Amino acid sequence: MHAVKKVLDKLLAGASVLLFAVLVIDVVWQVFSRQVLRDPSTWSEELARYTFVWLGFFAAALVFSERGHIAVDFVVRKLPGGVQRAMSVLVQLLIIAFAVIVLVWGGWRAAMGAWGQNLTALPTTIGPMYMVMPITGVLIAFYAIYHIFAVLRREEDVVEADAEIDEAI
Repeated sequence: MHAVKKVLDKLLAGASVLLFAVLVIDVVWQVFSRQVLRDPSTWSEELARYTFVWLGFFAAALVFSERGHIAVDFVVRKLPGGVQRAMSVLVQLLIIAFAVIVLVWGGWRAAMGAWGQNLTALPTTIGPMYMVMPITGVLIAFYAIYHIFAVLRREEDVVEADAEIDEAI
């Protein structure tokens, strides 16, 4: 499971870097064509929106991989270790529920509902843009399952890694 996580992390990081580079190049072209050429690009704004959505979802999945999401663990840190572990598993189960219900199921429905809607400036439909939701939903659910097993095997701290930073402040 750890090897799969490492491969997914590398793929997500690479995809995020690539999407960010495409976004930067696209926006630079958009500004250049509008300000210098005085002939605004018809497709660049739509591509930027599409790329930004995919980048945001892939980067969010990568943050879940690193347990870098926002967590308020002030109360949990005061509890005994076993309760902390149970709370950590409960949080990961809630993340799985959100990922499966909202991202996978809801995202799939949104993508299928928009599959036939054409974009005005790009030769594709809106459906593929929404497909990022079920894809990242599956990834986030996988990462949550990975973290549950890591917490239960005591390979991962129950409390977020930045707890030491909070105490130092």
